[in-house]
Amino acid sequence: MCRNIKTLFNFDPPATDDEIQAAALQFVRKLSGFNAPSKANRRAFDRAVHDVAHIAHHLLEDLETQAPPRDRDVEAAKARERNAVRFAKA
Repeated sequence: MCRNIKTLFNFDPPATDDEIQAAALQFVRKLSGFNAPSKANRRAFDRAVHDVAHIAHHLLEDLETQAPPRDRDVEAAKARERNAVRFAKA
């Protein structure tokens, strides 16, 4: 899994369009192997990012949970703690 793609479901406030777009871009980059596509591939690449973002919006709107929304600051602190442990071992 691409480490740059973050979980976007069940946060308060909900994921923004920019966050969904960024996740779609990372996903398409991972699939295509292109960080920046050539001129010849730009249209296909951009269309794929748009389509993935569009579908992601629908997915996030349709998902349901009984769990309380997560707090972004708390989740970010947990991630920093995991990274500190991970990199301390190296």
